[in-house]
Amino acid sequence: MHKNHVQLKDGDREKLYELLRKGSLKSRTFKRIHCLLELDKGKSYTEVHSMGYFSRVSLKALADNYALEGLKCLEEKPRSGRPKKFTQTDKDEVVKLSCSTPPTGHEYWSLRLISDKMVELKLSDSISHETIRDILKKKDKTSSG
Repeated sequence: MHKNHVQLKDGDREKLYELLRKGSLKSRTFKRIHCLLELDKGKSYTEVHSMGYFSRVSLKALADNYALEGLKCLEEKPRSGRPKKFTQTDKDEVVKLSCSTPPTGHEYWSLRLISDKMVELKLSDSISHETIRDILKKKDKTSSG
């Protein structure tokens, strides 16, 4: 016995087929469309899961999201991610420091010297030399382009 987990509206079904014919979709959007269409045909979560796109839990969430939002369930939701630890001002300070005269006894600023100086000047609680490298590397890419 097949349980209809999703019942697409006729307009939505046509829109999904139209999107598939369009050809240029993000991979996850394509997978979501394909799964919705298969669930609409009466396939179970297990059957659609066996196609290899999503887990049964993700399919259930997709079906629930379609019931709540309609075709907006195809769109990627914003992901917060990890908050930035260093502001643009902090990055500017790193660049400014690297362009200044190095401390007495040193010929040039090393990455570790810059990170130590940032902490010493209380511009940062802690910053690794690798973070300094990334900041200067990105600065170099933007200034050379």
